[in-house]
Amino acid sequence: MLIKRNFNPIRVLGYVKYEVVFSLVVAALVWLFYRQAASQVSLPFSIAAILGSALAIFIAFRNNSAYGRWWEARTLWGGIVNSSRVLARLIITFADSHAHQPTYDAAKSETFKKQLIYNCIAWAHALRLHLRKQDDWQTLKNFLSEEEFQLVKQSQNKPNFLQLLMGRKIYQAMANGTLGGFDSFQMEGQLLNLANYQGGCERIKNTPLLRQYDYFTRLFLYTFMFLLPFSLVGDFTRMGADYLVIPVAGIISFVFSILAKVGEVNEDPFENRITDVPLTALCNTIERDLKEMLGETNLPEKLQPIDQVLD
Repeated sequence: MLIKRNFNPIRVLGYVKYEVVFSLVVAALVWLFYRQAASQVSLPFSIAAILGSALAIFIAFRNNSAYGRWWEARTLWGGIVNSSRVLARLIITFADSHAHQPTYDAAKSETFKKQLIYNCIAWAHALRLHLRKQDDWQTLKNFLSEEEFQLVKQSQNKPNFLQLLMGRKIYQAMANGTLGGFDSFQMEGQLLNLANYQGGCERIKNTPLLRQYDYFTRLFLYTFMFLLPFSLVGDFTRMGADYLVIPVAGIISFVFSILAKVGEVNEDPFENRITDVPLTALCNTIERDLKEMLGETNLPEKLQPIDQVLD
């Protein structure tokens, strides 16, 4: 996720270099043709103005939809952070609340708390890798037993399988007296929340913004960039500065192109790009907070932005 307020114009230009080059080439050809041809034909500026207005509306609609997807993704992960904290608190407080009972086993209770909370941390990391289609599953080895790691590694949907392991641990704890009463109900409620958040993330990941928006935005953009020099060259010629059609067409095309590119990069927030939701940083927050709730002091370093980009 970008956190900088200002951007390097050269790097920004790199995102729309093909569009800008196309615009400049067309403008240069139109200028040469208009200057050398015996019949100088230009288009009314109203054509470019009308097409540009329609394109601006189309780009604005697409960008709003793309930002809605990005913000929903960030909201879902905000819910994951909160539900992970709540689940960890329930695990710790419910396990500790049975210390007065004669069947209470302190070692068994501590093992249960650590294993289940570590499973929750592993689930967050697994969901991050699952959404980004990364293969760094060795990350999970720090939070799972060797047997659990091998089972998870063989599963198709690893975050979902980790939830199954967490559910089993809860009911095993109910059976051996580590938990009691209705403890499992509230824990299951938080597991349900995590499952719903995962489903929401997978929906965004697997359902792209309607391809019609992408296709027609590109089609209208290139049509506009093609017609724009024809609509500008006549006015600039009458001003005695026909050469200005090239830079002016390039600047106008750059503005429309970069607006279109903003929507394009925001519509898929789980692609591990610098504009995406910072899943690694959010997993780092979950890991730090849950380990601290366990009483651990050897916490991972808080993830810091690199070149004003938070991963």
